[in-house]
Amino acid sequence: MDIPIIRHIPLLSNPPIKVSSQPIYQTDFMYRTNNCGELREAHVGQEVTLAGWVQTIRKFGSITFLDLRDRYGITQLYFNEQLNGRLDGQPMGREYVIQVKGRVVERTSKNAKIPTGNIEIEVVDFTIISTANTPPFTIEDDTDGGDELRMKFRYLDLRRPALRKNLELRYKVNRSARNYLDAQGFWDIETPFLIRSTPEGARDFVVPSRMNEGQFYALPQSPQTFKQLLMVSGYDRYYQIVKCFRDEDLRADRQPEFTQIDCEMSFVDQEDILGIFEGMFKHIFKDIKGVELTEAFPRMTFDDAMWFYGNDKPDIRFEMKLQNLKANNVYQEGSPIRPGAFKVFDEAETVLAICVPGCSEYTRKQIDELTEWVKRPQIGMSGVVNIKYNADGTLKSSVDKFFNADDLAAIAAYCGANMGDLILVLAGKETRTRKAMSELRLEMGNRLGLRDNKVYKPLWVIDFPLFEYDEDGGRWVARHHPFTSPKPDHIDLMNDLSRYGEIKANAYDMVLNGTEIGGGSIRIYQRWLQEKMFAALGMSEEEAREKFGFLMGAFEYGAPPHGGIALGFDRLCALLGGQESIRDFIAFPKNNSGRDVMLDAPSEIDDAQKKELGLK
Repeated sequence: MDIPIIRHIPLLSNPPIKVSSQPIYQTDFMYRTNNCGELREAHVGQEVTLAGWVQTIRKFGSITFLDLRDRYGITQLYFNEQLNGRLDGQPMGREYVIQVKGRVVERTSKNAKIPTGNIEIEVVDFTIISTANTPPFTIEDDTDGGDELRMKFRYLDLRRPALRKNLELRYKVNRSARNYLDAQGFWDIETPFLIRSTPEGARDFVVPSRMNEGQFYALPQSPQTFKQLLMVSGYDRYYQIVKCFRDEDLRADRQPEFTQIDCEMSFVDQEDILGIFEGMFKHIFKDIKGVELTEAFPRMTFDDAMWFYGNDKPDIRFEMKLQNLKANNVYQEGSPIRPGAFKVFDEAETVLAICVPGCSEYTRKQIDELTEWVKRPQIGMSGVVNIKYNADGTLKSSVDKFFNADDLAAIAAYCGANMGDLILVLAGKETRTRKAMSELRLEMGNRLGLRDNKVYKPLWVIDFPLFEYDEDGGRWVARHHPFTSPKPDHIDLMNDLSRYGEIKANAYDMVLNGTEIGGGSIRIYQRWLQEKMFAALGMSEEEAREKFGFLMGAFEYGAPPHGGIALGFDRLCALLGGQESIRDFIAFPKNNSGRDVMLDAPSEIDDAQKKELGLK
């Protein structure tokens, strides 16, 4: 390999021995001729110099075996009886940094679990470069350290092979995306981090300005307006793999600072963008996973996603679609539910069912577990109705006193159930029940092993609403952001407030295995339409001019039609790594409270800094 190693301190032992091959790593002092992951049987007989961290030490009477680790792997070292005496005088511990010189020999007891498992180094000399305290947890994949402890000592956690593998994958995804975009004619153009605060949906992080007392910069939630301005400037294919910042509540796939693949194109429509970035996604999968996705990604409208899956990022690795028995207080056409038979269904705004294959033999205990699961605060339902379509063709339910055998048979037929299936039904308020049934569907998919991380099912969700109604604020807000264009034939609907809920956006999301990977839209590029959009969101002309006058002014100097997409880079890496949490694919992440427990940040600043910044 041709990666140079920077020398930090001089060697403490004799000058390096002469090796039989050209040194790969060389400085004033030769720290190592090879790394700990590259030596094989072909190197047997060569004299080498290695350096790294002590992983384990195993003493067997007058001899000692030691595993030496660096970024590239692990090599076993053998200390003979003579050197064992020196080890007694210079004892080593885990995570000591050492240099060894020796000869590559074939191992008598080979280890097929590591690439270097057929050889070991017969040590002739060693140097302890740096001692180490006993680490607070084991530096192994199956570590005994909890999340907070590992976050506090992140520099030690990053030594674990599992995290090294994650960061290597992250680097490779970054390189693959850049190679693809470069081949498609995109330029990587940087945009500022210190900008003006603008409403984009989440809270901004703000930075006080010393030179402009009482005024603040904001950290960008995305480079949205800058990439649109670049389109106006004629740079028709732009991208960045860029840090973005949002002050919002955290979860497994969310951090206050995150990375996205941010892209914009001019003179394109939705088809152009979907084609380019479907191609990038396929390129990355083939490059990183060796998986060739040959078929075009399926497309699903937002309305269908909500109707059949209960959310706008459906996991299509398995079926189990929602069956709508009642919606918006109206029993669906052909619904098998008899009005007046069951008061709970009659009074519910919606009644939804899923058919779970092969689960009619669920025990009372398992049904009770599901009932408690839907009662959890984060799900918020009062219970779940179950109907078992037994293997002998009989039907048994928790609502037998309200529905006879013919009623249950009609429900089973409506839901497409087969003998051996279990039907689960939730009823209640439309929004809550739909969300709860979506979560229950995913939970049953998990329990049945239908959400295999080795199976990849991407799709596009299209035709999103342009607006959504904010019940708390009592007004319409942009579902994506205020720069998203409505469908051309829906522009006239913006003149009628009563029809805002019907307006569809020229917007699209890329979804993989139930996770939103990214989203984008065709943008507004005419000043009159942008002004109309701001007005629809309740923004006065003066406010729009104050916050976005620079953008609307730019539209008066020849703006091309344009659109783009932003893909969640951290989420993509986690999914490619077969994990749900993005934290272990970021070198130095924050915890669930948004704190860096290693640096103890955020923290107070002293009075002198506050005074300098004009803060009280």
